[in-house]
Amino acid sequence: MDKKWTIRTHDEKLETDFSKELGVTRLVAGILLERGISDTEEAKCFLDPVNTQPFYDPFLLPDMNPAVGRIKRAIENNERITVYGDYDVDGISAVTILMRGLRRLGADVSYYIPNRHTEGYGIHTEALEKIAAEGASLLVSVDCGITSVEAVEAMTGKLDIIITDHHLPEGPLPEAIAVIDAHRDDSIYPYADLCGAGVAFKLCQALFAEMRDEPYETYTKDIEIAALGTIADLVPLKGENRKITAIGLTKFQTTELVGLRALIEAAGCKDKKINAGHVGFSIAPRLNAAGRLETASKGAELLLTQDETKAAELAAELSGINSERQGIEQEIFEAAEQKLENIDIEQAHVIVVAGEDWNPGVIGLAASKLTEKYYRPSIVIGIKDGVGKGSCRSIDGFHIFEALSACKDDLIQFGGHAMAAGLTVDADKIDDLRESLEKWARENIREEVYQPVLKLEAELPVGKIDFELMKELEKLEPYGMGNPRPLFADFNVTAEQARSMGKDGKHLMMIFPGNFRAIMWNHGEDVPMLQSGAVDIAYVPEINEWNGNQSIEARLSELRETESRRINPTREILAGVYRVMRSRADAEQTVHGTEMQLAAACGVSTYTYRLAVRIFEELGLMQTKEDGVYVPASPEKRSLKDSETFRRCSGK
Repeated sequence: MDKKWTIRTHDEKLETDFSKELGVTRLVAGILLERGISDTEEAKCFLDPVNTQPFYDPFLLPDMNPAVGRIKRAIENNERITVYGDYDVDGISAVTILMRGLRRLGADVSYYIPNRHTEGYGIHTEALEKIAAEGASLLVSVDCGITSVEAVEAMTGKLDIIITDHHLPEGPLPEAIAVIDAHRDDSIYPYADLCGAGVAFKLCQALFAEMRDEPYETYTKDIEIAALGTIADLVPLKGENRKITAIGLTKFQTTELVGLRALIEAAGCKDKKINAGHVGFSIAPRLNAAGRLETASKGAELLLTQDETKAAELAAELSGINSERQGIEQEIFEAAEQKLENIDIEQAHVIVVAGEDWNPGVIGLAASKLTEKYYRPSIVIGIKDGVGKGSCRSIDGFHIFEALSACKDDLIQFGGHAMAAGLTVDADKIDDLRESLEKWARENIREEVYQPVLKLEAELPVGKIDFELMKELEKLEPYGMGNPRPLFADFNVTAEQARSMGKDGKHLMMIFPGNFRAIMWNHGEDVPMLQSGAVDIAYVPEINEWNGNQSIEARLSELRETESRRINPTREILAGVYRVMRSRADAEQTVHGTEMQLAAACGVSTYTYRLAVRIFEELGLMQTKEDGVYVPASPEKRSLKDSETFRRCSGK
């Protein structure tokens, strides 16, 4: 779906004053202001988190004192402790941090991670009974447990439990020895956005302060694992999270964790200066894959091992599982797209697709891809034995949890927040759920919410980018949730070269004036657009290193024909497009080719072609399918005025 490009407004005086206070360029000052950072001290912490952002006192977290006291007693009495964690990267990271910390303190400790497919999320009574039967007298949860009221109650007198979590409480808290969560109503902790690994790290800071007299301000053991969980769990990279991530990233290449070193090498990052992007897109997915398809315990086993041979084997195995995950994800995504062929996506408010035996560990990724492509809240449901388990991903302005709450009569259970949720539904109620969600959306969501917006920092011609500017932008790192890479625009620019690259010509490479190189992933088919005229580009400038040499290049996020080429189709243009499409139709009345190729064949811009096809679809004269555009041989005669898109384009 075409995005609306918007460039942030600039208050020149405010930006100038702020830049002088901070000693940065006006561009960086403006980016900080756009991200809600207007306080000078906050900005200094943001720009230099390692030296300026403090670690907060872990004992300010609710119940930290009783938690530390109980763990200390367990270690002194040689009691068996079990760390119970979630099966995602944050949970695996939290388990690793606490296991390593407790072992340093001399604890008799093991871990337990539930199976996503057979047990599901959270703390389960059956697992607790098993843990107690194996001799544990104390259990410490990480990244889960804040809502496990019944499971904790069931173990009263059998197993002492300490909850550490970062999720929102829902109603009464579990009656545990301690419940550490910065989201508690009575919390006085200065920062609420820690992830599960971050909370585990704070617990270790408190334990070492109490048992080893090590100041919490200087405790950074295993902080690279805390950074891994922080980046992977998509919590905001501000405040204390930013300090954890900034310090952690510097330790990735020198980490003493044999398993993490093996994982870095398997991800192809061994000789790179690792940033949040490498962690989020290359390292973390390998760790996550085991929990999605098999058991997350393999990820914890890798991070905890001290055997280099075993670490290499596990890292290779996780890479293989990740490749398998990618294949399954793509299969589900393609199957979901096939189910959308007969649906007018532009008229739909919510995408709901379901399939038999779609892997529940991967459907969330498929939902994310659908939402990204169509800019609609997407729910992907895997059905097994008549019951569907679904994963939801939403868009700004569409609170998916509120939507599901309004449709709860169609559901067995559900949970989540504004942008993501999970649900369970009877298979025969899926159509009812779709209709209920559509009704709720029509009544509660404004149409402009469905218009994707591309937020740009500034217009910046690629010819003006130099290493001095790149050094300024580095001050904004690490990038991540709440602090995305700045996106810039260059308008009406003509490529001197454009060609496809990579396997099967999947990607796009361009050379702009000044020998400035740009790439765009998964857009190899857009070569004709660049060869036929000027374009607008939205891009992130990056430093590329090759054989010890550095150069600046652009990674394109969006590409469109420049305004002078974006012409609304007239009757004459539509007639020409229809003639060409009819003449190219095969025996099945289908025209094959990419959007770019067909636009070029019709002698119009991609923008004009896209509108023309939409008009013909509204009139029943064409239908876009996965393998091309269907153009029926003898369609019913229709007036162009019957098309809403044509009326809008012609101003009628």
